[in-house]
Amino acid sequence: MSSRKFIALGTASQVPTRQRNHNGYFLKWDEAGILFDPGEGTQRQMILANVSASEITKIFITHFHGDHCLGLAGIIQRLSLDKVPQTVEVCYPASGQKYFDNLKNASIFYNVASIRECPISEPGVVFTGDKFTIEARRLDHTVESWGYRLQEPDTVTMLPEKLEALGIRGPAVGTLKRSGRLEIDGQVITADQVSVPRAGQSMAFIMDTRMCEAARVLAANADLLVCESTYLSSESAEAEKNGHLTAAQAATIARDAGADRLVLTHFSQRYTSTEEFLLEAARIHPNVIVVKDSDEVEISRRRD
Repeated sequence: MSSRKFIALGTASQVPTRQRNHNGYFLKWDEAGILFDPGEGTQRQMILANVSASEITKIFITHFHGDHCLGLAGIIQRLSLDKVPQTVEVCYPASGQKYFDNLKNASIFYNVASIRECPISEPGVVFTGDKFTIEARRLDHTVESWGYRLQEPDTVTMLPEKLEALGIRGPAVGTLKRSGRLEIDGQVITADQVSVPRAGQSMAFIMDTRMCEAARVLAANADLLVCESTYLSSESAEAEKNGHLTAAQAATIARDAGADRLVLTHFSQRYTSTEEFLLEAARIHPNVIVVKDSDEVEISRRRD
């Protein structure tokens, strides 16, 4: 059975510490495997978290500060070494093309990886597939930085008692759900007669940014919001100066946007404990998790 889960491969900002590796995040969404912001050491963190290179189908880079991209060189070489068969799309800020090129060609290796470059210069949908779309919005950091949102399409939940009352069974149920209408004995039955709407699931990924409207748009009603919280509120001035969020600000975005579960990460090296991050955020948005390296967050699928 397919699964949906988020894995924090690394949770440090700027530099790794004894407890936290550089950034790196993996989203398993059914058959898709999406790697976000692979910082230095991501290959090793993947091994520790039991994530293989063959699972990667897409890579998303928010911006080209080193803690969010220095591991990309190793990941591309690993895709080649393992002869990963699928084409891997890599989305990144178009303004950082030279940095992408440098990372892609960082050292000598026999390159047989199939990489599709997808530079981003305008907000909007950057991937459309049968199962989900991915949207990008520009955030407010000290350099060009983009946030991402995965959105499953809305669908309907069929109501068994109404289907049975109309004699709709077996393959006819799937036909009705797919096409939206079904003809039985000259009578046209529409899906809305025997179903209720079901919103598609969503996940938002917001890294380095100040408070901004784009962050709220990405987070709107998200089932899972992964958000940077580099500082505590005691360092609010420093957060503003450096283009980052505090734990309280991340929680405020989640609350105001109607997001469900908030995952905090990207912690400054000055903090040896993340307990205060949890306490600060939970006062504003109670459904919050503070992750450490290799933590997994299950995303329960909605049932039809």
